[in-house]
Amino acid sequence: MQFVNPGFLYGLFAVSIPIIIHLFNFRRFKKVYFTNVKFIRELKQQTQKQSKLKHLLVLLLRILAIATIVFAFAQPYIPVSQNIIKPNEKNAVSIYIDNSFSMQAESDKGTLLDKVKDKASEIASVYKSSDLFQLLTNDFEGGHQRFVSRDEFINLVEEVGISPVVKTIPEIITRQEDLFSVNPAKVKTAYFISDFQKSIFTEDLSIEDSLLNVYLIPVEALNSDNLYIDSCWFTAPVQQVNQNVELKVRIRNSSGNDYEKIPVKLKINGQQKAVASFDIKPGSEALVKLPYTNYETGIQYGELEITDYPVSFDDKFYFSYNVSPVIPVLCINGNGENVYLNSLFKNDTSFLFRNIEKGNIDYSDFVSFRLIILNEPDNISSGLIQELNRFVANGGSIMILPSENINFESYKDLMSSLETGYYVELDTTDTKISFINLEHPLYVDVFDEIPENIDLPVVFKSYVLSERTHTKQESLLELQNGNNFLKTQYYKNGKVYVFAAPFQTDFSNFPKHAIFVPTLYKIAVSSALDDKLNYTIGENELIRISNVRLSGDNVFRIRSNESDFEFIPEHRRINSHLDIFTHGQVTFAGNYFLYEDDVPLKGISFNYDNKESELTFFSVEEIKEILNEAGINNIKVLEPKDKPFVQTLSELSQGKKLWKWFMILALAFLLAEVLLLRFWK
Repeated sequence: MQFVNPGFLYGLFAVSIPIIIHLFNFRRFKKVYFTNVKFIRELKQQTQKQSKLKHLLVLLLRILAIATIVFAFAQPYIPVSQNIIKPNEKNAVSIYIDNSFSMQAESDKGTLLDKVKDKASEIASVYKSSDLFQLLTNDFEGGHQRFVSRDEFINLVEEVGISPVVKTIPEIITRQEDLFSVNPAKVKTAYFISDFQKSIFTEDLSIEDSLLNVYLIPVEALNSDNLYIDSCWFTAPVQQVNQNVELKVRIRNSSGNDYEKIPVKLKINGQQKAVASFDIKPGSEALVKLPYTNYETGIQYGELEITDYPVSFDDKFYFSYNVSPVIPVLCINGNGENVYLNSLFKNDTSFLFRNIEKGNIDYSDFVSFRLIILNEPDNISSGLIQELNRFVANGGSIMILPSENINFESYKDLMSSLETGYYVELDTTDTKISFINLEHPLYVDVFDEIPENIDLPVVFKSYVLSERTHTKQESLLELQNGNNFLKTQYYKNGKVYVFAAPFQTDFSNFPKHAIFVPTLYKIAVSSALDDKLNYTIGENELIRISNVRLSGDNVFRIRSNESDFEFIPEHRRINSHLDIFTHGQVTFAGNYFLYEDDVPLKGISFNYDNKESELTFFSVEEIKEILNEAGINNIKVLEPKDKPFVQTLSELSQGKKLWKWFMILALAFLLAEVLLLRFWK
């Protein structure tokens, strides 16, 4: 037991007053003479015993009454934590309010956000008006990064609204510890009020400040059923005009209910393109296919929608992509143009094909192309090696066709810089292609099935490629002798395709074979891969746009496609990359334009973090188990059961107050004294 005002205990000296009174009997006695004192003597002895007992009881009751009154004024309490409010000390209190999307769910007192805001105000009410308070939400707002008075704190709580940003518990604890580290208060307490979704707990849960006590206050929704769109992607790597495409959509069910024939709608540029329905089991996912056709070129804005109640913030999913009218291909010729390449690319309006001699290269033009074909140069200069390396690193693709009069060293320099195997020697043994990697995206949809005795290309001579370990390379076409005829290598943001022979009939009949056209076509098409379909708010702060031509002091703007919202983002130019930094300025899901001056450069789509969509929560017992396993003693779960929340908080911050009980005892002792004096004759 401890005391809020221990100075009042000096009042216990007051118990000496009744003791002194009872030790000295100030009453005067009068002598009365009797002739026979026998009966008087007996009565006197009996009266003296009774009077002595009565006086002792009165003395005891008065001592107890004074003592309990003194104790009551000293305000005794039984501490239930280390963070007890003391009248002469300032307390620093940080209160985190979970204002993520899951707090839109209904509770027994309006929405969960309304409930946690009430609890935050109740926490502040049990502290002194002179204490300092700090509000923390998922937004980590600059205005919340300071301690304020109790009244100002309550006003800030009223302003809190739903936010798309998600923060984990370790992130919040770190922020609170940083703020406490510059506060001189001796008693520091942090409160977390949340529904405690499983997604916000991470393995690195810890507190560096052993003197900081953290209290977790769980709140529970009445209904946490939810369907949400997790992601979407195209089956084809590149979207072209008048092309039939298939969009795959993954939908998750975080509830315990079965759903049947739930519709999902697809809109492109505001027009409905496809509708499908799906069935989904509890806790599982469904994959929905939506086929449609691209009839327009340029930026395309997509919107997927399902209908779900009561959680609706994640019922729409946004994405954007570009349909290019043509795919630009540059062919650098070392020994003249190749008739097979010209026949394939020049006659196809899907490609913008340009031939250039090795001696007439303008390196600044590389940024305008998606695929560069290195067609049989005898040797490769160091300057070209450097520019090709930069081109691939920035997301471009190159295809290498060796020369008959190859300079092995210059090719080795190029191919080693791209971390792929290089040409070692010429093999003049007749062989043929015996393996096609049908699992690679290049061939995955080329063949319905391959006959057992298929006639594959014959190779008369080819270059042997060295093997490299620990690289992202794959064999696409293999010869009977085990050597590679075509392999691909991923290098940084781009790809390298290496052929073991040039497209000449004295090397192989590959240029005349039926497999030639789909192979070259898919290499060119896959080189035109667009940037990401969508980004996550609060997670993807960097948007990288590859292979853009920039000049002058361009002004970039991000503008909403649905509203008047726009802002000028920070941007950096790195070679032919443009890096855009949003810095949390995008807070609403939707489709956006990236403008260069007043020209639309790219479509950018943002969606809310689907961590909030997974409405699975830790129970109080599970949270306690996690804390026990982590060995964390200064994080506790505050769980009012049979008591009002304010009473639980009061006991937590002020201990179990005993002064009322002592006042009751004092009154009881005084009443007992009155009754004793009145009825004991």
